[in-house]
Amino acid sequence: MAFLMLAFAVGCNNEEQSDSDGESKAKSSDGEVSGTLEIQYFVGGYGDAWWKEVIKGFKEKYPDVEVKEQAGPNINEEMKTRWISGNPPDVVYIDGAGSSETQMVEDGQLMDLTDWVKTIKLEDGTPLMDSFIVPPSDFDGKIYSLPLVFDTWGTWYDKKMFEEGGYEVPTDFESWMKSMGEIKDKEGIAPFTTTGQYPYYFLRGVLYPAFASAGGDELLASVINGEEGAWTSEPVMNVMKKVQKMQEAGYIDPGFAALSHTQSQMNFILGKNAYIPVGFWLPNEMAKDVPEDFEFGFIPSPMNEKGEPMVVVPDLRPLAIAKEAKNPEAAKAFVEFAYQKEYASKFAELTGALMNMKGVDIASNENVPAYLKDANKMINDPEKVEIHHKPHPMSADLETPISDALVALMLGEIDAEEFCKKAEAAAADYRD
Repeated sequence: MAFLMLAFAVGCNNEEQSDSDGESKAKSSDGEVSGTLEIQYFVGGYGDAWWKEVIKGFKEKYPDVEVKEQAGPNINEEMKTRWISGNPPDVVYIDGAGSSETQMVEDGQLMDLTDWVKTIKLEDGTPLMDSFIVPPSDFDGKIYSLPLVFDTWGTWYDKKMFEEGGYEVPTDFESWMKSMGEIKDKEGIAPFTTTGQYPYYFLRGVLYPAFASAGGDELLASVINGEEGAWTSEPVMNVMKKVQKMQEAGYIDPGFAALSHTQSQMNFILGKNAYIPVGFWLPNEMAKDVPEDFEFGFIPSPMNEKGEPMVVVPDLRPLAIAKEAKNPEAAKAFVEFAYQKEYASKFAELTGALMNMKGVDIASNENVPAYLKDANKMINDPEKVEIHHKPHPMSADLETPISDALVALMLGEIDAEEFCKKAEAAAADYRD
């Protein structure tokens, strides 16, 4: 699978639809849409520059549409009441703390896009569904969102620190433990950090690839779905014992539990820690604070056994339309509009991450950051890296209690066996 990008402008149908007040929200005969379009998007590590460009282009193409933006770092919490009360925005970008695609599907908040997306074709006639690097999340055969951002969690390190200290970049768990031991002794720091306020960073960034390495897509899906016996299975137990070894060796920063994601990232770039699990947004989010002598290095989290390839699990950030959207036709037009080649290229430049589209070689784009090109090259080497897929994101109802138990394990309050029992109990509650 190539981590490449391609998006094309796609047209809109001329079907008309009116809202409950009788005001036309439909496409006119010349292919335009009208009315107010409300868009919710989280502003985090990717910033908002790309969104501003897309919205500007959309308004130029559809001048009869008034676009209302609901955006910011806390937008998911700020808009929660509106979603619960049945008054959501038309389009939502699902990303950031307080958002969960699976939860929104389970709560019946998103429009079923299964049939509609199959009718969309790119300008060369290729179906949009065939242009994705990773297909949309599958919920019992239904599609409720379209993957916009292709990201993958991994482990970051400072290339310059490693070069100056003579540290080997790990390729498996054994060499990772050796590396952390050397760094702890020589640098006098806890080599690994993460955010304890958002434990899913460790779950998605370290455990998901570890589970996929141990048992492939099947094991990964079973833990995400909370299937009976998954969290107490031997492969999962073995993975959690590795985490216990990291904790017992003193490699995990003892203060991690109190850290926000930005605090943990700041500690990392200031050299207080040597490794951190984050997605591709890290360099962009911390750009204003990165020391001049710091150089980002990225590897898939090395939880694999020696001699086996490292593993990445793609992490998608989707666009969706609210089931109770007031202007569904304008919403569909915007979602289609976002998947254009022009904006796909801009995304890599402005965010340091990739759109989930095939076709554009980022290696030849001088405006794409070097770390993204390096990561792209490594991940595309099948001898070094395997790509595994989760069926859909874990529900927040399951992820939250598992995250709480994970913090306890990483603090040394419980061992791997007790963690697995707690996770299995949480999965049983989730199934009920």
